[in-house]
Amino acid sequence: MHPILPPFPTTRLRRMRRTPALRDLAQEHRLSVKDLIWPIFITDVPGADVEISSMPGVVRRRLDGALRAAEEAAALGIPAICLFPYTDPAVKTEACEMAWNPENITNKVIRAIKAEVPDLAIMTDIALDPYNANGHDGLVRDGVILNDETVDCLVRMALAQAEAGADILGPSDMMDGRIGAMRAALEAAGHRDVTILSYAAKYASAFYGPFRDAVGASGALKGDKKTYQMNPGNSDEAIRLVARDLAEGADMVMVKPGMPYLDICRRVKDSFGVPTFAYQVSGEYAMLMAAVRNGWLDGEKVMLESLMAFRRAGCDGVLTYFAPEAARLLNQG
Repeated sequence: MHPILPPFPTTRLRRMRRTPALRDLAQEHRLSVKDLIWPIFITDVPGADVEISSMPGVVRRRLDGALRAAEEAAALGIPAICLFPYTDPAVKTEACEMAWNPENITNKVIRAIKAEVPDLAIMTDIALDPYNANGHDGLVRDGVILNDETVDCLVRMALAQAEAGADILGPSDMMDGRIGAMRAALEAAGHRDVTILSYAAKYASAFYGPFRDAVGASGALKGDKKTYQMNPGNSDEAIRLVARDLAEGADMVMVKPGMPYLDICRRVKDSFGVPTFAYQVSGEYAMLMAAVRNGWLDGEKVMLESLMAFRRAGCDGVLTYFAPEAARLLNQG
């Protein structure tokens, strides 16, 4: 519904832009530190805890570094962090057994953070690619990514992470039926309060390249992920996928990537009214940082403007590598 405005000069829309106070009163959307989830990369591989060349300013962290990041997040008021592992290529197999090992780096970090920073929410990633010799999110047989067999593995992974103390499980694999299977298994195992934030609309995007560098999947990946991730040309399909995941027991849903898919964020929020998140992915971060480091853009301004775009598009929150820097600015008032 659009209001009927009196003609100029009775209506002068610039009146409400005249001063900072008036602009604040008329602002429709606001960005808060409470809207942020900070993705961090973790590793137990000696020498791998370095800056990621394609993601300036982002580093892989050993367990002690992950603890420091958790403490930093809590001090800044960031409500949640999300863990992504970089694993030794020597432990990657076609069966991906390390994915649900209670002693893998993700589960070790979950337990350590919960012991030291118990009030910080911990989100995890559920997909097989960090542990897969083929670099895919699912098991592979004769070049085909297997759906149902992968779901069985993902359930085992979800249960291991829940046992370790994860608050939010983030299935990012895009296999059919995995949300329902995980929810049933969590209920049966007594993890009825563990939350699922489903990557319900995850596109087969070219914006993931730096992330694959960060988790060590770039060199391992054979082929592409187009048989399970979404076609970038589709939007109605995203609504069907979100509806399915909600029906199967997802508590929250995600659109990924973020800024190139703000139209999907808006459609999801308008269609379902559920907690809706987006991931400002590695390629988005890398583009902005490259421009900032070349002096072409003002880093603080474009960072906050890009994050505000998610709020305006209907997102309740955003996963972003800018989280600590944005939080420091937002906390300044």
